[in-house]
Amino acid sequence: MAFWTDLFRNEIFISAAIGWLVAQILKTLIHLILTRDFVAERMVGSGGMPSSHSATVCALATSTYYLYGSASFEFAISAFFAIIVMYDAIGVRRETGIQAMVLNEMIAFFKKMGGKVSIEEKLKEFVGHTPLQVLAGALLGILIAYCVHMN
Repeated sequence: MAFWTDLFRNEIFISAAIGWLVAQILKTLIHLILTRDFVAERMVGSGGMPSSHSATVCALATSTYYLYGSASFEFAISAFFAIIVMYDAIGVRRETGIQAMVLNEMIAFFKKMGGKVSIEEKLKEFVGHTPLQVLAGALLGILIAYCVHMN
């Protein structure tokens, strides 16, 4: 029982978890407003506005900064982890989503032309993020960590 008590008193964990949760809820609401279509997968899926990955790692790094300072190895690790995650979201994962979009269009074209395609489902296109989505997630994570530590 001490594990759970300690975990839910851990401000770093709480900041990161709230960062992820708030970003996922906002992502779902923004998608609902823009498309007028509720997609439950948005609550746990990647891609979209704001980046929940960025919100999570920025809340983690900011919270670590508040507790240990900028000279600590804990902050150095969490800051570099945040940079790598956000770089990956904008770079590799975004390109994967763009490629999935192109492949889905090609598959639809081949099917329309009567061709046989072995893929059963559409490839997932919401994978990465635009720089704006990552920035929004990062700012959200920083704000959440600030709020958690202002108790």
